[in-house]
Amino acid sequence: MQEEARARGHEVVAAGREELDITDLEAVRRAVADVRPACVINCAAYTDVDGAEAETAKAFAVNALGVRNLASVCRELDVVLVHFSTDYVFDGKKQAPYFIFDPPSPLNAYGRSKLYGEEYLKRIAPRYYLIRTSWLFGIGGKNFVETVLRLAREKGELRVVDDQRGCPTYTRDLSRAVLDLIATHAYGVYHITNAGDTTWYGFAREILWAAGLRASLRPIGSEELGRPAPRPANSVLDPFPLQETLGYLLPPWPDALRRYLAEREKGARAQ
Repeated sequence: MQEEARARGHEVVAAGREELDITDLEAVRRAVADVRPACVINCAAYTDVDGAEAETAKAFAVNALGVRNLASVCRELDVVLVHFSTDYVFDGKKQAPYFIFDPPSPLNAYGRSKLYGEEYLKRIAPRYYLIRTSWLFGIGGKNFVETVLRLAREKGELRVVDDQRGCPTYTRDLSRAVLDLIATHAYGVYHITNAGDTTWYGFAREILWAAGLRASLRPIGSEELGRPAPRPANSVLDPFPLQETLGYLLPPWPDALRRYLAEREKGARAQ
């Protein structure tokens, strides 16, 4: 997000968790008042889905209370707030993609914490963009693509769940869409993912094929994986009204995956 914003000529002031604890209201107030930005983009989140089952208070502090603090300060100072939420606010029982106004019903503590953050945003911030996205991958962080590549090389075999369906999303494509959206001043709720959907197994299969790796890949059910937090079986997000607002949708996820792999290879060669 920072790289894309700077490339467009925006002045960016980035604060990591060491510089700003969003669960501290006064710290948030001081930070925003000092900079007086036109827009605050909240990229802070507790994202450990299974960890949230044991660290529920911590997840809610960051994903809910932190959003309340940002929304309150942005309201005080008349600043636009961009906040990222998740497909996991839905229970996955719907047989079709989820629209922006479908009622959320999260299955796990992480999803509930993100939903509380959404509610704080809607009730407090007068000008906001609530962006739900899913299955993120991009340079500079842990993601499913990197996990699959590492396990394929280290172990040569993978077991991946095939009963959860969603939309893989490249952070570069997401960043471009979000910055274009901010320029429209069309505030509200948006679903932003790369086009198309798949299962985690289907995603892993495409990763191996695109990377030219040979590994044993076996589909399994969620119950065989035995994770602490239940996941929605279907968390595909419908993009309406993104096309109507921006004039385009994000490219298909297999195309995004290939661009990501090319980017990481280029970065590896440059080191």
